[in-house]
Amino acid sequence: MSEVRITEIIVYPIKSTAGMRVDEWPVEPQGLAMDRRWMVVDEDGGFLSGREFPVLTQIRSRVEHNGLRVTAPGMDEMHIPVPTASSGSTTVRVWNDQCQASSAGAKVDDWFTRLLASRCRLVYMTDVGQRPVDFDFGRPGDRVSFADGYPLLLISEGSLADLNSRLEEPVSMGRFRPNLVVSGCGPYEEDSWRTLRIGKTLFEGVKKCPRCVFTTIDPDNGEKHPRLEPLRTLSGYRRGPDGGVFFGQNFIPRSQGVVRAGDVLSNIEEDHP
Repeated sequence: MSEVRITEIIVYPIKSTAGMRVDEWPVEPQGLAMDRRWMVVDEDGGFLSGREFPVLTQIRSRVEHNGLRVTAPGMDEMHIPVPTASSGSTTVRVWNDQCQASSAGAKVDDWFTRLLASRCRLVYMTDVGQRPVDFDFGRPGDRVSFADGYPLLLISEGSLADLNSRLEEPVSMGRFRPNLVVSGCGPYEEDSWRTLRIGKTLFEGVKKCPRCVFTTIDPDNGEKHPRLEPLRTLSGYRRGPDGGVFFGQNFIPRSQGVVRAGDVLSNIEEDHP
């Protein structure tokens, strides 16, 4: 394996919305700072995703010092301040997890309700929010934001190139919503990485990432592929023993620091058959 480097760092401030590419970014225990700290929920607190509401993928956000600046087609730009302690707390659900979050406010809720044409709210996970990682793959005290299950997702350019060689129409890395994209390794080599260091930050690889119908939605226009690609092709050669279809590797930070585009991955330890 040649020198492996970070080529892209992507933060997704609001779950299921467009990513924000950055040149460098802090790493916290629950992943990249501000990654999936906001989430759209229904009136009962259940999360809404791009699987059911593809228009969410068309929301673009920019992190500012005191909140977010968001835009979407046909909508006015809006500033979303970080909720304060006085905003109160509400219980929300992400898959089978329940956790506490703060409301972003009625004005923000109205903006998202108009965009989705469905009553909804925007909530924020504060620094005291605690949502544990699956105990089967993490350690006691490991936590995650509103991401599906783990703090970070890493995918190599080699893996995407291999997939695209099998598709009639190539897809972008945006279909898979990684936090870190790397070059310099072969297809799917990241599957076997158990520990690695980027700068001063140590990461542990804990689980290959199962993929779902969300990968069939084009992030550029929010439209679902009529033949459910690339999930259909992935299902033909990336299906695991449990029936899941995998692409990319989930990681948990084991220290804090900053990652930068161009950083070399070092101290890579791999599983061996």
